[in-house]
Amino acid sequence: MAKWIIDTMHSEVQFKVKHLVISTVTGNFNKFSADLEADKEDFTDAKVNFTADINSINTNNEQRDGHLKSDDFFNAEKYPMLSFVGTSMEKKGGNNYVLNGNLTIRETTQPVALAVELGGVATDPYGQTKVGFEAVGKISRKEFGLAWSAVTEAGSIVVSDEVKLLLNIQFIKQA
Repeated sequence: MAKWIIDTMHSEVQFKVKHLVISTVTGNFNKFSADLEADKEDFTDAKVNFTADINSINTNNEQRDGHLKSDDFFNAEKYPMLSFVGTSMEKKGGNNYVLNGNLTIRETTQPVALAVELGGVATDPYGQTKVGFEAVGKISRKEFGLAWSAVTEAGSIVVSDEVKLLLNIQFIKQA
């Protein structure tokens, strides 16, 4: 079975959430790891494992990042990592797939389906074989215990329940 590890220098893990229903806040995790195992060239037998360090969360606002790390949201002190374990990779046609798996945040595990586009396989100038994927999906943060909420005087919800996930991941094939 071919083993691939994430090329963190060429990968991004982002999320987007509505703020006050009128704008979107984008954040990312700066520290994460992942590996992939597959025998088939089309990756339909891929086994994927991913983790992200909650303390590496970055929304370009230190105060907001601190709030996200608190018990109102992730509780990074008690639950320092989130994880995703892929259960199946279904080819939908062309370079499009659905990656099904289990996402765990705060000891709560929920099934998640990500739409995945295979960017391709290439050899870099150093002779390393690389593969790129773009994955998108949506989760309900409240289903994972990230239930903090507030309402403005006008009745607007401060933070939406729906969180969009956007991952651009490059893997390096191991010898």
